Order: sequence, then C-alpha cells, then structure tokens
Amino acid sequence: MTPQELKNSILQLAIQGKLVEQRPEEGTAAELFRQIQAEKQALIKAGKIKKEKPLPEITEDEIPFEIPESWKWVRIASIVTLNPKNELPDELDTAFIPMPCVSDGYRNEHTYEIQKWGSIKKGFTHFADKDIGIAKITPCFQNRKSVVFKDLPNGYGAGTTELSIVRVIEDTLSREFLLWFFKSEYFISNGKKSFTGTAGQQRIHKDYLATCAFPLPPLAEQKRIVAKIEELLPLIDRYEQAWSRLEDFNKRFPVDMQKSILQMAIQGKLVEQRPEEGTGEELYRRIQSEEIETIKTVPILSDEEIPFDIPESWIFVRVENIAILHNGRAYKQNELLEKGKYPVLRVGNLFTNNKWYYSDLELESTKYCDKGDLLYSWSASFGPYIWNGEKVVYHYHIWKIEFSKFIDKKYLYYLLLADTDRIKQSGHGLAMIHVTKAGTEKRVLPLPPLAEQKRIVARLEELLPLCERLK
Repeated sequence: MTPQELKNSILQLAIQGKLVEQRPEEGTAAELFRQIQAEKQALIKAGKIKKEKPLPEITEDEIPFEIPESWKWVRIASIVTLNPKNELPDELDTAFIPMPCVSDGYRNEHTYEIQKWGSIKKGFTHFADKDIGIAKITPCFQNRKSVVFKDLPNGYGAGTTELSIVRVIEDTLSREFLLWFFKSEYFISNGKKSFTGTAGQQRIHKDYLATCAFPLPPLAEQKRIVAKIEELLPLIDRYEQAWSRLEDFNKRFPVDMQKSILQMAIQGKLVEQRPEEGTGEELYRRIQSEEIETIKTVPILSDEEIPFDIPESWIFVRVENIAILHNGRAYKQNELLEKGKYPVLRVGNLFTNNKWYYSDLELESTKYCDKGDLLYSWSASFGPYIWNGEKVVYHYHIWKIEFSKFIDKKYLYYLLLADTDRIKQSGHGLAMIHVTKAGTEKRVLPLPPLAEQKRIVARLEELLPLCERLK
C-alpha cells in the first residue's frame, strides 16, 4: 500500500466512525445538530449571519456508507457558515493569501503577505482566524489545498477567489475534523464528479460544498478522531520515507546492478582466469604485429592512472593502443537533404528513426559505417553503440572505431560502456557532458586474453538481460 493509499484509508476509517470507539456518555450527533441550529438561529436573530435557503433532505441514494447510530448525515451548509464577509477598517493590517501560499496534500499550513484591508477587501475571498479554506479549482482541489487559517495579522485576511470558506459556529465543531473530511478521498472524488468549466479551468460545482453529505459525529468524538489521526500521521510519515527509499532503490536497482556487473567484468571478477589462454601482454604483442600503423606502442602507466586492480594475466592499455577513432563529417545545413543517396546518421538517430537527413556527397571510406560497426557518440547522449542498420554516413558527433582483430568487438563495446559510466560520474552534474577525441584516446582500459574476452561477453549476455527484466 502506498503512503497516499494508507492516508486515504485512515481518513476513510475516520469519517466512517471506525477509527475510534463510540462512547454513549458523549451524546449523539442529533443532539449536537439541534445545538448548532439553535446557535445559528440566535446569530440570524442578532443580524450576524443571513438566513439561508432551506436545504433538501438527504435521500437514501445519497448515503455512500454506513456510520455509527450515534452519528447523523447532514449537509455541510446546515452546520456551518459559508463564505462570510469581513467588515474592517481600510487601514488595518491583514493577511493576503494567494493560492501558492496554501500547502497541498495532508498538511495544514499556510503563509501570507501583509496588506492593508482597503487594498484587498474587493475582488478577493474574505476569511478570519479559524476559518477553513478549500481550493475549488483544478488541480488545487485534487491536490488537497485546504487549511485552517491561524495567526493572521489582526485575525483577518483575504485571498484568491478560488477558495471556498467554511466558518464554524461558536466552536460547535472541530475545525480539524472538518479539515480532514475535506482532505478525504470521499470528498475529493465526489467533488471531481461535480466539476464544471473548460479543461484546465474546471471547478467544483457552486453548490457542491453546501449540499455535500457530511457524517456528523458528537463533538467529543470528533476531537478524539483528530487526536488519533495526529497520532498516526508521524508514523505514516516514517512509513512514507521508508517506502520512498524502497521505491528509489527498486528504480535504481536494475541500473546499479548492470553497472556493478559491468564493473566486475572489466576487473576480471566475472569469469575465472585460465593459464592456457595466455596473457594480456602476449595479446598486446600480437596487436603490435598488425599492420595498423596508427596504433601506438603501449606506454608505462603511473600508479595514479591505474583505476582499479586487475588479474595478473591482464594489462592496462590506452584506447589509442588498441583502436583508432575516426571522426564523422561536420555537415553544413545546406548539405543535409530531405532525400539523397546516403542517410546521415546523427546522435538522435541512434535512438529514433523519426527524422533523417540524407547526403549525395561521396566521401572517403572512413566516413561511412555499415551494419555491425562499433560507434561512439561523444556529445549529449554519449557512449558506445553497435550500428544495426544500413550503410550510412555518420555525423561529426559520432566516431567510428577501428580496432585490432585480436580484440573482441562486444568486449570492447562493454569496456567502453563501463568506462562511459565512469566518465558520467566525473561529470559533476553538468547538463550536457561531452568528451574529446584526444581525451578518449588517452583513456586507460584493461586488456585480458582474447579467449577470456569472449567468455566475459558470453557471461554478460547471460546476466544483463536479467537486469533489463527488472526495470
């Protein structure tokens, strides 16, 4: 169960009378209702509030769930005053509360700006300390932007017209119990059904709050329910923190596991070493014997350049010792055609074929790549790729990698993939990391014997799909 579902469940138990026990000595909701009506009539007679239109009786069809016998179904407007007005001196300091100042979710918090009453008394919603504000526009309503106002300058304020205001009569109700009701899924989901207006500007129906069926408990029970909710919320908050950590772990686990497996592979920990397969040093001597003149002799590396321990039968080399990076062509805009002889492979095309450009230019052979060629994107979404499409010319932001026949292509791919993760980790949160050709050629990589390379690849291709299934 998610923290949101747990909170919804607790609030639902609360408004159904299932969170605390009922106590006969606390009276009944019917008695409380008669008291509220008497208080309202006294205020009407004193001219402090206006007489309201009669509300329709609650029908059986409107009752969504059972409540205890000591409770009573009532309409909200029958037990509170809605959207009252303040009569205050213009020069009085008061609170101004736009919608961003009201917290969402299950919090009961707000901030305010101080304004003279004269500057905000017209065109805004009025309220006072202990009033309840409820957002009535989407998405604020669904996001549970509702609050009990407190500690307002001089006890009064005004704010966004997208708030409905509920004022309790003479402390006859627990404001916090009302607030939790307004944050309940029952109240929210029924309010959404009443939405009117255009998309993006929908609001609860103008009569929804007034006519909403409310399960009224005795006042003492309301307070005990609030106390129980406030006892449970810190526990739910701790549960939410643990749940969030678990969710984050579950999201990161497949990727972290993949990185860990790759790291084990390039450190010689994924498969065993076999003496009969020779050594990395012997393999490198064979690479040197090839007629690839641009591959350079392996240098002696300093201790600071060695990134991790490797088996004794392996050696460290630089990229330039085992491979050549060929630059793609830097195309001018007028050279990129809507139709042409050769597709132009750009970085984006490594992920989608939605938009391709073409070229009619005839270029040197190193500027083309064919199916199976090993590539490296060095800008934006950078890293190694094995091209699986038709013959193309490739863009400047991609290198084609030529490498020794004594290097397994997929091993080199996985080697560069693991190294790319190290490069990203050293990027210090840059929005767009890129690498240079000279810098990449100097990258230090581990070289095992060829047979071991092939066994590492076979093992990786067993394990990495399992990581993908976990995503």
